[in-house]
Amino acid sequence: MVKDNETVVTEFNEIVNMSAKELQDWLGQEESAGSGWSKDDGSGETVGHESGRKIIAILEKNPNKDPEKYEQEDIDHMRKVVAYCKRHLAQEQSAKQNPDSKSAKSLKNWGHDPQKS
Repeated sequence: MVKDNETVVTEFNEIVNMSAKELQDWLGQEESAGSGWSKDDGSGETVGHESGRKIIAILEKNPNKDPEKYEQEDIDHMRKVVAYCKRHLAQEQSAKQNPDSKSAKSLKNWGHDPQKS
């Protein structure tokens, strides 16, 4: 069953615990670039890194997190972010225990800093 948009927005705003600036700073670090699956386009960028850039755009476009101001394209990406983060947080305890783990770095690319939880 697909979650309704309202649930996705609520969960996104709970799970993304990094600000646009924190995420931008993180994505600018070399260690963020090597975490996760590479995209199929030959760019060398990871899927999570691309996701992080989209999350920054969503956060900057709607800094007050007004549910009425998200476009469907935003919500579609927010749905992916929630699914990814929830799945990885359920499977991986190392992300919370080891900030240098690949899992922790990948989650940060998706806007969730496991050390903040």
